[in-house]
Amino acid sequence: MSKVLPLLFLVFLTNLSYASEPRETLAAFYAALTTGDQAKAMELLAPDVTIYESGYVERTRAEYAGHHLPEDIAFAKTSVRTVLQHSQQIDGKLAMIWEETATTARIKGKAVKILGTETALLQKSGDTWLITHLHWSSRKSK
Repeated sequence: MSKVLPLLFLVFLTNLSYASEPRETLAAFYAALTTGDQAKAMELLAPDVTIYESGYVERTRAEYAGHHLPEDIAFAKTSVRTVLQHSQQIDGKLAMIWEETATTARIKGKAVKILGTETALLQKSGDTWLITHLHWSSRKSK
């Protein structure tokens, strides 16, 4: 029993960390993509999430799971994403995050560096922050 209590306390603190800051929820989403944890990635998205990417729109978590999620996981597993700039604004149960990123990867055997911008909207539901909107834009670096 003495070994179980510290473990339960650690689990409790880990679960609280996702609720304490929207940026931690967003980071956990990217960590889930990188490790291939589709269930965790889905858990962090609101059911009615809207995702904009390259002129396309996915209007629900289920739509994203059935279309781009497998590709995003495959890419995240073989790339390195670095946050260059990060801003966060919280107003009650709503939060907005802006990030500028640099991602390195090999695409068709060629090393590439992709510069990205992202806007994420999150809403607090109970003790948990859920991602309600993502807008990704990217370009190859010069």
